[in-house]
Amino acid sequence: MRFGKTKDPETGKTLADKTTILYNPHITLRDIPLEAYTYIVNGKPAIEWVMERQSVTTDKSSHITNDANHYATETLQNPKYPLELLQRIITVSLETMKVVGGLPGLCV
Repeated sequence: MRFGKTKDPETGKTLADKTTILYNPHITLRDIPLEAYTYIVNGKPAIEWVMERQSVTTDKSSHITNDANHYATETLQNPKYPLELLQRIITVSLETMKVVGGLPGLCV
């Protein structure tokens, strides 16, 4: 999973497009509202946290590969789990921020 890319019109540099997530070569999530990134978990947006945890990584010293796809198919018997989790987190982030935005201010 990674963000799409876009060019900054002023500098010409390539930047991450957070409205697009490339899940794999066949699946792309588009038009993700930027408001979804305001829901923070463990110091970072929940969407980015899930993307980081669901990525395939290999430990350099032990060469052990952590692949969320194996967990999804072997333990949960649901190969769509990582994608469904990402979709749920986007929805939860948006809905949570709606609730938080509707709360009255604190009186101090």
